[in-house]
Amino acid sequence: MTLIADSGSTKTAWCLIGDGHHTFHTQGINPFQQTEDEICDILKKELLPQLSSVVRRPSSVVCCPLSVVHFYGAGCTKEKSPIVAHALQQVVSPHAAIHVESDMLGAARGLCQHQKGIVCILGTGSNSCYYDGTTLHAGNPALGYILGDEGSGAYIGKRLAGDILKKQLPERVIQQFFDETGESQESIIQKVYREPLPNRFLASLSPFCARHREEAAIHDLLFDCFSQFFQRNIACVNWPTEEDTVHFVGSIAHHYQEEIREAAHQYGYKVGNILQAPLEGLITFHQ
Repeated sequence: MTLIADSGSTKTAWCLIGDGHHTFHTQGINPFQQTEDEICDILKKELLPQLSSVVRRPSSVVCCPLSVVHFYGAGCTKEKSPIVAHALQQVVSPHAAIHVESDMLGAARGLCQHQKGIVCILGTGSNSCYYDGTTLHAGNPALGYILGDEGSGAYIGKRLAGDILKKQLPERVIQQFFDETGESQESIIQKVYREPLPNRFLASLSPFCARHREEAAIHDLLFDCFSQFFQRNIACVNWPTEEDTVHFVGSIAHHYQEEIREAAHQYGYKVGNILQAPLEGLITFHQ
């Protein structure tokens, strides 16, 4: 049996391949934001019960006869990947071959399989690279939601919250925001500066923009966020080969396709494949 995972900072999608395909979801796993103990806790409390319901073993024991685990995740750098690998080995299967790779490689394999292309992630965070069909070639660093992550859910939410609190948007839009989200200046400050995982909170604000994208001010905000992504991550990079098509994966890419295409056109790029999540492509890649 094979277990494949695609993990962002907000949620993780899992697929168990054996007698058919079984999909599960847990919260996101990111070794830059969580300790090994915290990751083990997520696996024990959220993943094992779902796996156990399929393989018919008690959820309190190490789970199932897996031969291999392919885990693709945000924050899974060369330095941090062993944290996730050790947690999976401890909790899920002590005997399986564990492969932990970056979410960027997962996106590339899911989007392009063995073909070449510029590959981008637009979810809670953002990232970009060139994929030669086998290997990733890094572009500009993502730098996270404080210094980078342009075009991501956290970036859109940060821009939206700042514009709301600094009254840079029409009054009716500001009032709609407070009415619909139930947030206040005090609660936003609390969640951003004093509570854990503020990037997830900021990303949770971005659906407001999707609901009000016909508002000129919201359209301009979105266009600027995605223009910043192209300006700071795509147009300024000397890619290994001449490319004018950019592929995207992630919830933000899926929900804001029109605005992304508009920003891409401004910088002379075409948008190729867009997937909400790479898991289906990864299943094909590993079969």
